Amino acid sequence: MNNNNGNAKFSILKQAYAKVYKAPEGARSFTVEPSAAQSLNEKITAKSDFLERINIVPVSEIKGEKVMFGVTGPVTSRTDIKTKDREVKDFSNLENNTYELSPTESDVSLPFVKLDAWAKFPDFHKRYSDAVQKQIALDRMMIGFRGTHAAAQTDIEAFPMLEDVNKGWLQQAREQVPGQVLSQGLEAGKIRLGEGGDYANLDALVYDVTRAIDDNLRDGGDLIAIIGSDLLAHAKAVLYAKQADTPTEKERIESAQVVSTYGGVPSFSVPYFPVNAVLVTSWDNLSIYFQDSSWRVIMLENPKRNRVEDYNSRNEGYVVEQFGKLAMAENVELV
Repeated sequence: MNNNNGNAKFSILKQAYAKVYKAPEGARSFTVEPSAAQSLNEKITAKSDFLERINIVPVSEIKGEKVMFGVTGPVTSRTDIKTKDREVKDFSNLENNTYELSPTESDVSLPFVKLDAWAKFPDFHKRYSDAVQKQIALDRMMIGFRGTHAAAQTDIEAFPMLEDVNKGWLQQAREQVPGQVLSQGLEAGKIRLGEGGDYANLDALVYDVTRAIDDNLRDGGDLIAIIGSDLLAHAKAVLYAKQADTPTEKERIESAQVVSTYGGVPSFSVPYFPVNAVLVTSWDNLSIYFQDSSWRVIMLENPKRNRVEDYNSRNEGYVVEQFGKLAMAENVELV
């Protein structure tokens, strides 16, 4: 590094990490304690409104049964105890009830020249940690919506949206419940949206997707629709074309009062969700599991590359808690 202040900042950075992760003094590599791993994940989650809405769940095993519990039908009844005993009802979802985590790495380098430049900030280590945690949060969303497989060796050039890091929620739906994934209309390979298409508007499409959800799970009042940005932009453009000449209507469009729901379901836009897709589910039906004893950290200087290297690894996976409570449409083409 170029100056003593830079060296001092690197030492402070290592000490801050060791304190947060409760690492042995002077340790170069260590496993993060479960309580510290939970705290770290809470900080990562706090960097994203979306992650704060879904479940981020610490588990002890790399494989096992899903942690979150949801019933698949009514549990209320009445028994004539003069003639028979009361009987409990098992409405837990026993299908597709397991999870499996995959090794996941979030490794970051920090060039010496940047460390030297940032040495003037007294809270440098916090700024650095916040930046890394925010990117891990964004990566988790990207994998959840774009991930298709877990490759032994990932390739960022071939799969720039992290498609090969893990199987996300959408890919699991394609494989586990293909009947609840709408991917084509009258023309093979696509759904046409607009006048003369398979669906006249976004409301009709979202409504049809919602009807693919299990009857017992559809009317709980907690369903939401995550809608691709291209579809939302198109729907809003249609409203502008029809109403923008009226000042009061334009104001309502700008404040999102007109487009807050589609097909009777509250709608949301989420980073990295496919631009031409619709997902209907509930927030608590989407989860990310991580093994709380698997997070390992090592931070070291690499003078051969003039940089500091920060290695983070853990076992992590993406889980749909109840497949009956999820439906989607993809390959939507605007007419």
